[in-house]
Amino acid sequence: MVAISMREAQATLPELIHRLRPGDALQITEDGRAVAVVTAPVPESPRMPKLGTQRGSVLYMSPDFDAPLEDFREYTE
Repeated sequence: MVAISMREAQATLPELIHRLRPGDALQITEDGRAVAVVTAPVPESPRMPKLGTQRGSVLYMSPDFDAPLEDFREYTE
């Protein structure tokens, strides 16, 4: 975390904010004490799981899993 004085922050805040990378933080101090922290947001990750992360999660699969359903037999023949 980078710490800068209040005076420096007032002079260059837009530039400092644009230089922050996602997850980085900028601490603003006054008289040697921290008075504010500016944090760049981290982009949201997609909701889809990564490939392979669900491996082993199916504990049982019926032997007739791939068999055609009786209700749709007339459509498949």
